[in-house]
Amino acid sequence: MKQDIPEERLKPLNDEDPKDGDFVLYWMQRAQRAEYNHALEHAIDRGNELDIPVVVLFCLVDNFKNANLRHYHFMLEGLREVETVLRERGIEMVVRYSEPVGCVAELSDEASEVIVDKPYLPQTRGWRTELMDKLDVPSVEVETDLVVPVEEASSKEEYAARTIRPKINKQLEKYLIPLKEREVKHPSLDLSFDKIDLDKILSRLDIDNSVEPVAQGIGGTENAKKQLQYFIENKLIDYPDCSNDPSKDCLSNMSPYLHFGQISPIYIALKVKEKGGYGVDEYLEQLIIRRELAFNFVYYNSEHDNINCLPEWASETLEQHMEDEREYVYSRKEFEEGKTHDDYWNAAQKEMLKTGKMHGYMRMYWGKKMLEWSERPEEAYKTALYLNNKYELDGRDPNGYAGVAWCFGKHDQAWKERNIYGKVRYMNANGLKRKFDIEEYVEKVAAL
Repeated sequence: MKQDIPEERLKPLNDEDPKDGDFVLYWMQRAQRAEYNHALEHAIDRGNELDIPVVVLFCLVDNFKNANLRHYHFMLEGLREVETVLRERGIEMVVRYSEPVGCVAELSDEASEVIVDKPYLPQTRGWRTELMDKLDVPSVEVETDLVVPVEEASSKEEYAARTIRPKINKQLEKYLIPLKEREVKHPSLDLSFDKIDLDKILSRLDIDNSVEPVAQGIGGTENAKKQLQYFIENKLIDYPDCSNDPSKDCLSNMSPYLHFGQISPIYIALKVKEKGGYGVDEYLEQLIIRRELAFNFVYYNSEHDNINCLPEWASETLEQHMEDEREYVYSRKEFEEGKTHDDYWNAAQKEMLKTGKMHGYMRMYWGKKMLEWSERPEEAYKTALYLNNKYELDGRDPNGYAGVAWCFGKHDQAWKERNIYGKVRYMNANGLKRKFDIEEYVEKVAAL
C-alpha cells in the first residue's frame, strides 16, 4: 500500500475475480479534480501495476436532486479544466450524458477494475449500491473528500463538535499528509470512446433554468487555488477576529469548490498549516472538525433532510411552543423574494440570490428568523432547505443540511426558554447591531 494513501481510504465493494481488461476505469463523481485526488492516483497506481492505461468517466444527468442551471454552470467550468489537465497527464476523460449506473457498467465491460470516489448523500450512495449488482470486475471505493475518512472518524452519528473533535484530532497525523502525483506509464489518449462536448452540453440538459449562473469563469481548481492563496496571504491573520462579521471580507470562499470536489480539503489544510501563525487553528476547526461533523451527520442520519433529524430535546421544545403567537408570518414566496420587515434578513437573502453565497453568520440568523416567522417549525425547516439548496452554490451539501439543522437545535445545547424558540438558541437584530456594523453589510449587498 502506498504510504500517502492509507489503507483505510480504500474500501473493496465486491469480491469479483481480477479480469484482463483494456484499462482501469475511474468513475469520477464527487471528486471533480485532477490533482490531490486519492481515487485518481490509486487508479493510476493500479494501471501502472497492471501495465494498462487509466480512463476517467464522468456521467452527466439532468435529474440530480435540487440542482439547477447555477449549479451545472459552475460544475461544468470545473469539468472543462479537469478534462484539460487529465489530457496533459496522458489520461482520457470520457464525459457522457447518461444515467450513471448503466453508463459505468457498460464501460466496465472493457475494464480490469473500477475505481469510484466515496459518496455521502443518498442519491449517489444509491448509485453505488445499484452499480455493484451490475459489475463483474473488482471495484474499490476511495475516500478523498475528507481529511479523516468518515467511518474512521466515528462509527456512529456524533452529538456535537465536542464529541467528534478528539476522535478526529488523534488521527490527523495519519491522514493529513501530502498526496504525491503519480507518473502515468501507459497513456490512454489513443483509445476511442463516444463522448460529449462539454462546451455544448448545457443547451441539451433538461434542467431548471430559473436560477442564473452567478458569474463566468469562476469554477474549477485553478480558481479555487488562487482564492485560497489570496486568503492565506491577506485574510488568514484576521480570520479569528473577523470571520463572523458579515461587514468584513475575511472568509476563504472555499465552500463551493469543496462542494463540487474541485479542491481537496487536505490540500487546503496543508497550505494553511504551511503559512502558520495566527488564524490557523480557528480556520482548521471549521475546515476539518465542523465540516466533518456535517458529513458524519448526513452519513449516519437518514433523516438529515427533514426536521425529524433534530435531537429529542429540540423536537420537544419546538412542539411545546408550536402554538405560540407569531408577530410576523411570511409565505415561502415572500421569503424567497426577500420581502420581510427586516432589512438585515432581506439583505442576506439578496446576497444569496445574487452571488450564490451567504455569509455564514447571516445564514444562521437567516435560518433562525424563518423559524420565528413561519406558522410551523416544519414549514420553516422545509423553506430553509428549499432556498439553501436552490440558490447556494454549496447547497445540497452536508454542510448545508447541517447548517439548517443547527438553526433548529442540531449539534447545539438547550438555552434559556423563550417564545416560539423554546430552548433552541435565539438570535435577533439587536445582536447584529451590537456585534457588527450591520448597516455596512446591508449597503454592500444593496450595491451588488
